[in-house]
Amino acid sequence: MNVSTGRTILVTGAGGGIGGATVRQLVHEGFDVIAAGRTADSVEAIVAETGARPLVFDLESEGEIAAAIEGLNLYGVVNCGGWGGEIATPMETDIAVFDKVMSINARGSLLVTKYASRQMIRLGNGGSIVNVSSQASLVALSGHISYGSSKAALDNITRVSALELGQYGIRVNSVNPTVVMTPMSAWYWGRPEIEGPFLEAMPLHRWATEEDIAAPIVFLLGDGAAMISGISLPIDGGYSSR
Repeated sequence: MNVSTGRTILVTGAGGGIGGATVRQLVHEGFDVIAAGRTADSVEAIVAETGARPLVFDLESEGEIAAAIEGLNLYGVVNCGGWGGEIATPMETDIAVFDKVMSINARGSLLVTKYASRQMIRLGNGGSIVNVSSQASLVALSGHISYGSSKAALDNITRVSALELGQYGIRVNSVNPTVVMTPMSAWYWGRPEIEGPFLEAMPLHRWATEEDIAAPIVFLLGDGAAMISGISLPIDGGYSSR
């Protein structure tokens, strides 16, 4: 029997590109997947496509998160829900945007981990949590003061959670992707003066695909990664190795 059969994974941000690709790959591998989003409409398409179970909660609401996760028999979590915020320098940043980015990307992921880990501990079967961070937490990227700070905080949440939850057999890791070129990101990263120098500095010289990010996430959730915990895994074409 496939070891993933019967293992339930909660994926936040399931209506997005990386979240959707992760749901598809997890379903293909035989996991029972809960596709979570802020609204029912945001996950409607991925649920219809894959048969994943929908779940709705706002990452900025501790009450909604606690109520939605209570009683779920979880083996794992993918904290993929997030918000990009703004492109701004430290001199220009809108601190309200900074606060919201931190609230969703760092605080929201911590709250999901808080309540999901309680259910995982209750079951006593161990498990795995994967936080979708960013290469912006590993290297300084122009304009990314808010987003990069939120993901750096998420990486620390990963490390401390790995330390605290290891005694229960629960592993916690981050993946740190480079840019996935989507219509949403093209407005900035698709500019010739941005795209050219960035890809020239990257050893693999190409943007990531959603599948490039989902596959390592699925690996970290599985038994093949049984001794991997507390890492931040760059998926950035070698950019952060420079």
